Parts: sequence; structure tokens; C-alpha cells
Amino acid sequence: MANKLDSKIPSGPIESKWKNTKFGYKLVNPANKRKHSVIVVGAGLAGASAAASLGELGYKVKVFCQHESPRRAHSVAAQGGINAAKNYQNDGDSVYRLFYDTVKGGDFRAREANVYRLAEVSANIIDQMVAQGVPFAREYGGTLANRSFGGAQVSRTFYARGQTGQQLLLGAYSEMMRQVDAGNVELRYRREMLDLVIVDGKARGIIVRNLLTGEIESHEADAVVLATGGYSNVFFLSTNAMNCSATAAWRAHKRGAYFANPCYTQIHPTCIPVHGENQSKLTLMSESLRNDGRVWVPKAVGDKRHPNEIPESERDYYLERVYPSFGNLAPRDVASRQAKYRCDEGRGVNETGKAVYLDFADAIKRLGEDKISERYGNLFEMYDKITGDNPYKMPMRIYPAPHYTMGGLWVDYNLESTVPGLFVAGEANFSDHGANRLGASALMQGLADGYFVLPYTIGNYLGGTKLEKVSTSNDAFKAAEDSVKNDVSKLMGIKGSRTVDSFHKELGHIMWEYCGMGRNEQGLKKALELIPKLREEFWHNVRLPGDANYLNVELEKAGRVADFLELGELMCRDALERKESCGGHFREEYQVDGEAKRDDEKFCHVAAWEYTGENKAEVRHQEELTFENVHLATRSYK
Repeated sequence: MANKLDSKIPSGPIESKWKNTKFGYKLVNPANKRKHSVIVVGAGLAGASAAASLGELGYKVKVFCQHESPRRAHSVAAQGGINAAKNYQNDGDSVYRLFYDTVKGGDFRAREANVYRLAEVSANIIDQMVAQGVPFAREYGGTLANRSFGGAQVSRTFYARGQTGQQLLLGAYSEMMRQVDAGNVELRYRREMLDLVIVDGKARGIIVRNLLTGEIESHEADAVVLATGGYSNVFFLSTNAMNCSATAAWRAHKRGAYFANPCYTQIHPTCIPVHGENQSKLTLMSESLRNDGRVWVPKAVGDKRHPNEIPESERDYYLERVYPSFGNLAPRDVASRQAKYRCDEGRGVNETGKAVYLDFADAIKRLGEDKISERYGNLFEMYDKITGDNPYKMPMRIYPAPHYTMGGLWVDYNLESTVPGLFVAGEANFSDHGANRLGASALMQGLADGYFVLPYTIGNYLGGTKLEKVSTSNDAFKAAEDSVKNDVSKLMGIKGSRTVDSFHKELGHIMWEYCGMGRNEQGLKKALELIPKLREEFWHNVRLPGDANYLNVELEKAGRVADFLELGELMCRDALERKESCGGHFREEYQVDGEAKRDDEKFCHVAAWEYTGENKAEVRHQEELTFENVHLATRSYK
């Protein structure tokens, strides 16, 4: 295996790494900051917070958003909460415990130094968002309320009913728009990044398509930040918004940014089950519901009675039975697999048999319907509208679905990719969650990266790097722009007979069947035969109506699906190479009593893939992981 990775992890005790590193970073004085420009791609939590912070510091920031408003970024869909080690409950929480839970929750496949920094700055995030007016839930005395999430035995999750992502995004968006008004941030709507421009070995700009006019545009800067989210839409059916894509990250990968751990994808245990072949999106039911909801299935195989007619003695509260210490708050990967096991046994519910119950009867009896409504009212309303069932009167039906992606572009401790000057934030990078993300940690990471990490690390890069002036007339920009135009022309010229969605759905079926909740060698090899054939057909038989030089949603989708077809193959190859089970990567050959069986001797490392050219095998690099503070152990929630 090749190895060219330098994670730049600072020396010294983990408690002082970030503090000492910040002091050692090079600084840019206020007058010089105004001379530097930074491009931020994506305006969700990570992108908006980064843009707001960099603009506040005085940098000239250009933000690119593919929506008509940053308020439509997928961060808005996060429901249950955001973690922070405040220990308001006096229940034993601390920075170290949040760090420990996150490393353990990721099945010991995350970098310790990055995770500790995340836990360390978590408390600052809450203070920042409260100051911005985010309406977190409060206790009677006015203090901020907390609830529990999977993988933790303490209450550290701050929330705003079931709308936490939306409220946090509004806070970050407001701060970014303040900088737009001040003239420090320029916001470009309805632009999709289609290429990264490298000049003298450094990231110096991007190529975007104006989604309204079709115009291809070039933009230069001294550094580029990608904050473009994850790639769960490779499965077609996922909890992600339909516009979520891997295109920006994948195009950067093809320009030299290594892609780390692509097989680490998270299947969320509490989603509304699939209801038909024509469905294009799955709906998440927040993990916070497992605070008060109890998960169960009938004890008898094939029991089709109404749930309210099944007595307690004939119910299997299987999470409470299998994991008595954590119960219904077992981590997502564990809870998802257990739901699959029950359905595979023939004890699943719903017409398809692909669902389990999430029951609030006990909580309503104990606390009253008003209290449950106060905590989860909007989630209950959403479930009622989608399914037609009232969850106050009968249990919800839920089933696992693709949700978050722990893999992403490889970054070092400074959040810089293998392309100098290209920084990656939030879900688009791989750094903090290992093989499984704990609930309520995505919002924490996105805001930590944007507000409290990138302002230091980008300043260090700009202060310590000689950057010649670059304009979009540079040959590198012209070449990248020509390449994008050629790709667009190639897609529009195919004139085939199949829709983009038909290819996306077929890819999604392959990925879910062979690289979903369970993977095995035979299935992964089958997928690696099917995906190249599907990709070849795509490039010969996709049909794109309309004009490239105008609004064309099918052209947008086609470019994204073309990238998914390549990424999907890499995901399967990565899963095939990782001959162990860990977190969300469950190789069926490597298990003990249904639990993941890691191989720390051979696979205690990050796998980072290097693109080597079209139709050429990617090269796998390794970053060895060391655990000096949380010692390697078999993960148990029993």
C-alpha cells in the first residue's frame, strides 16, 4: 500500500494540542486580510459559519450556493439536536467523556486529535448560537434544556423542538448575511461547482455553472473551502434532499484531493419506511424520538394484528433486551442492524414486513400528551401527514435508511486536503466520526469547523504561503473551463432513450443490495461488475431534453449521477478491501453474535484513495491511527 499522508497532528498532551497549535499558527494582520480572498462552496451550517467568520475577520469571501437561498441548504433538515459538553445536568458529562463517546461510537476508526478538538470547542458553539438568538428549548428556570441521543448515557444534546437544524442554519445565515451587507461576503446563488482549478500546485479557484442561464463561470481566490455535504444520494433513496450530491467533492478528488473511507456510510434506524417504487425521497424521524419511544416487534413470526391489540407479553422490546445498559439509545449502526435482523426473522411489521414499531404509549401515560407534544409535536405532525396515522394513538412504523456519510475528502489536522489551499469542512470531509457518527454530532462538527477551526487554519495557510496573483485569464482556468464545457456537450450529445432517474434508481438498488446495511465479498464483487456496465450504458443511452445554455434540471442531475456512478464503484472497492466490520461498515463475514468484529492489527487506519486517471485503478493510501487516550477495545453497549 502506498503512503503519502501527513496528518500534521501536533505533539504534546491531547488536552493542549489545539491551544498550543493555535498559538504557533502564522497570523495575517487586519490590513493584509483585506488583500486575501477565499471561496466557500456551500452555504449550509459549515459553509455559512465559515463565510461569516472569515468575513468578520476582514477577508474577501465569495460564497457559492446551488439553491435560490442558503436557507434551503440540507442542514435545515436536521431535527433532534446538537451535542455539547456543558454538563448542565450534572450527570457526569465532560469534554473528555464527549471525546470518549465519539471515538467509541465511531468504532475506533477516527483520529483522536480531531475528535478531542471537536469536543473541546463544542461548548463555545452553544454560547455562540445562543448569542445569535437561536431559540433552544429551556427548562422552567430558564436554563437550556438537554436530552439524550444514541451512544451516550448522559444528556448533552441541545435542541429546538424537532427543528434544531433549521434554527441553527437561520443563525449562521443571519451572521453571513450581515457580512454580505457589510461588503465582506459576496453571495452567488444558483451556482454549481463543476471543477477545481489548480495553479502551481495550489487550489486557486473554481468553475461553476449558472443553473438559471447555463453560463460557465470562472472564479479565482487565494484559498478554497468545500462545505458541500455528503453523498448518501448515491443510494437514490435516502434521507438527503434530492439536490444533495457529491459533485464538488468528486471533481476536487479528480484534481488530486484524496477521498477517505468512502465505504463508511450511515444507515439511520428511524426513518419512515419505503412505500412504493415511484418514491424519490425518504423521511427521517429524529433519533431524539428514542428518548421516549420504545422500539419493538411482535414476538410471533407473521403477527399482523393491529399493534394496539398485541399485549405486552407478546412484544419484543429487542433493543432493551439485547442492550440493557443503553436500551433504545443504542448507537445508530447497532440499532439499524437489530431492526434488520428482526425483519429478516419475519417479525417485521407493515405490509412489506420491512418496519418495526416506535411506541410512545408509556411516555404519554407517564408524562401526558401535552409534554410529548411539547418535545416532539412537529415531528408527530410530519409523521401524521405523510402516513395518515396518529402517533399519539398508535406506534410509529420505522425502518433504517441511508442518511449520513462518514467518508469524505481526506483532510489533515488543519482541515486541508492533499491539494494545498483546498480546505474541506463538515460532512464533506472524513475527519471526526470514524465508522459511525453519533446522533447530534453533525451539527456540532459543521459549526465547529466553520466558526472555530477554519478561521485559524486558513489564516495560517495564507500567512505562511507565497501566493502569486492569479486571474481567470490564466491558462489553468481556461483549460478547466474548456473541460467542463466539453463534459456538458458530451452529455447533451448522447441522445439516448433512458431517463437520468432510471440510471440513478438502478445504481441505488445495486448500492443498497450489495453495499448497504450488510456487505460481503460475493456481493461487492457482483456490484463491481454491474456498476461499470451501468456507467457504460449511461454514457451511451441517457436522454437529456432541453438546452445546455438555459435552465436544465435534467442536465444538472445527469452530471451528478455520472459522478455517483464513479463514486459508487469506489465505495464498493473500499468496502471490499476493508476485510473487517466496524461501525456502519458491516462485512457479514466478520461478526461475532451479530456484532461487528474489527481487525485492529490490519485495518486500524484511514484508507485514502488517489485518483490516477480515467479508467485507471485508484491507489489506496493509509493513515495509521493511534489510540493513546481511548484505548482500543471491543465496543459494547450491553
